[in-house]
Amino acid sequence: MDSRYILGTRVDVTTYDQAWEMFGTWIAQEQWGYVVAANVHVVMSGVWQRAFQRVVNQAALVTADGMPLVWALKALGVKNPQRVYGPDLILAGCAWAEKNGNAIYLYGSDENGLSQLQARLLHQFPALIIAGSHAPPFQSRFPAHDLALIQDCERIAASGAKIVFVGLGCPKQEYWLADYAPLIPAIVLGVGAAFAFHSGQVKQAPRWMMGLGLEWLFRFSQEPRRLWQRYLLNNPMFVILLAWQLLRKNRQ
Repeated sequence: MDSRYILGTRVDVTTYDQAWEMFGTWIAQEQWGYVVAANVHVVMSGVWQRAFQRVVNQAALVTADGMPLVWALKALGVKNPQRVYGPDLILAGCAWAEKNGNAIYLYGSDENGLSQLQARLLHQFPALIIAGSHAPPFQSRFPAHDLALIQDCERIAASGAKIVFVGLGCPKQEYWLADYAPLIPAIVLGVGAAFAFHSGQVKQAPRWMMGLGLEWLFRFSQEPRRLWQRYLLNNPMFVILLAWQLLRKNRQ
């Protein structure tokens, strides 16, 4: 698979169809791993925390979740890169699972959010098999080798689901994937805010704003206190550091 390193974080070149074709092959061959949907926040978290960057780079697949990463891939020589956005990846996965008779599992959010999410997914995909769901207690960082979390993984494995969607929020979601996905015989996908969007708890930006790379502005307007540091500090720094990476590349 073609890939590029954006500020040290690996981003793979793929599409929704290619990703799910690949996941189908992995499931058939019982080859398991975790998937990260990377955006500017993920990349910049890797810049500030090298341990986090290693977690992302060890993923079986890292998709370009945000338009700035799509533009970065193009600047780094990829022809016609496409965005593979976490919330749309889960919908593509549900369609694939419904068609192929595979069960999914939902892990994250809260009980009310999971109930709404399941209802909406089943309305859109009536034949979808949801083998189970669970909302772990909120923690700012999930500890490694935690007995309760290991038991969660055992329940997920016992459900028989081969596709697990995880919505825990960055960066704790990615740390959870690295620590606990190896305990689950399934493709485990970190889908970021997809649970909140599809359950109706958080509004999604209009598609035209997404296409212009302005999704961050919409989300910032919705949750300024929580997201100000992510967008007002990380986004400008991303632009500066990426420009420096491209300048160095062009000088070689």
